[in-house]
Amino acid sequence: MASPESIDGGGGEQDRENSHVVELVTSTAESDSISEDQIIPLLTQSEKPKINIFSVSNPKRKPNMEQVTRLAEIEASPCKQFILWAWGGSRYSGLLCMALSSTIYFFMEVLSDIFSAQSIPLFEIAFTRCTVILILSFMWLRRSGQPIFGPTSVRSLLVSRALLGYLSLLSFIYCIQRLPMSQAIILSFTTPVMASIGARIILHEKLKIAEIGGLACSFFGVLFMFRPIPTVQGGLAKGGVVSDLYVQGSRHIYAVLIGLFSAITGGVSFCLIRAGAKASEQPVATVFSFGILASPAAAICTFAFEDFVMPGFYSFLLMVVLGVLAFFAEIFLARGLQLEKTSKVANIQYIEAAFTQLWGMGLSRIAPSFGRLVGCSLILVSACCTMYIGPEKEIQ
Repeated sequence: MASPESIDGGGGEQDRENSHVVELVTSTAESDSISEDQIIPLLTQSEKPKINIFSVSNPKRKPNMEQVTRLAEIEASPCKQFILWAWGGSRYSGLLCMALSSTIYFFMEVLSDIFSAQSIPLFEIAFTRCTVILILSFMWLRRSGQPIFGPTSVRSLLVSRALLGYLSLLSFIYCIQRLPMSQAIILSFTTPVMASIGARIILHEKLKIAEIGGLACSFFGVLFMFRPIPTVQGGLAKGGVVSDLYVQGSRHIYAVLIGLFSAITGGVSFCLIRAGAKASEQPVATVFSFGILASPAAAICTFAFEDFVMPGFYSFLLMVVLGVLAFFAEIFLARGLQLEKTSKVANIQYIEAAFTQLWGMGLSRIAPSFGRLVGCSLILVSACCTMYIGPEKEIQ
């Protein structure tokens, strides 16, 4: 019986070994599956932070940047937001920039009227303003990384703009020295009309009936406001106190022709500003080109045609402040011409005359009259209609 038991025990042991081996195999498989099930979550958990850092963090950065820009916009002053919006954030930016330019020129007249200083020759005033414009435009171009003299392809336009711009300034100074102030102002405000005609000839811009009617309405408003009277009116003189005495004979006709020449060259200069600003994609380049020519030329005229007057501290400070304001006015003017048709932005320029007359009548420095009120109304209605019609559908 021992042998059968031994045989049975041996077979049992073998079976057990085999079963044990089988059990070990199955157990290792189960342990492997369990270990895999246990390891995989651990790996995925350890990988999740990596995904959050390197892949998910990228879309998170964008909202953070957007939040930062939004916070910066909220923290920015409303005035700065409005200027940035008017500069290029609206389809009306061209018209708004010209309106800002005319408003700045109006504030210059207000400052000249309130803070009256010593009498300074006109060429000396022009030299100071052109020098300030030259310095500020140079700093602007250097800081923005733009070429100082503009792209090579548009330098001829910039030189022509500078030359005609200074000839217009020189002729205007001669005109206001020899003509009654009212006549000189009327002649100077023919510049927007000349600019629109020049844009039709030079730039091949179309003149619509509404645009022609707006310019005519604004110019008739100027005629109503600045009728020839023997007293100094408004504050539109570019500097100094000029006597409003009538000049008779051939000298008068000659001065009128010089005034028309100033308007024509100024109008053509507007066209060149538009062409140069669009070609260079930088309106400051047109302002710098004018300053680099006008500043030394005005200095030569100061010592050649007039006696130099050493300004006092307050007079010099006022001249510098007016120069800074003139720089921003020229920048907005160039930007407006860059974005919008010449005839539209030229019509907006007339609001300077209306604001000046309303300011004078509000302070009782100018006697209110029916002609002045009608003139201001015509200009403001014309400007509002231009803004209401809006810019061209396709901004060139």
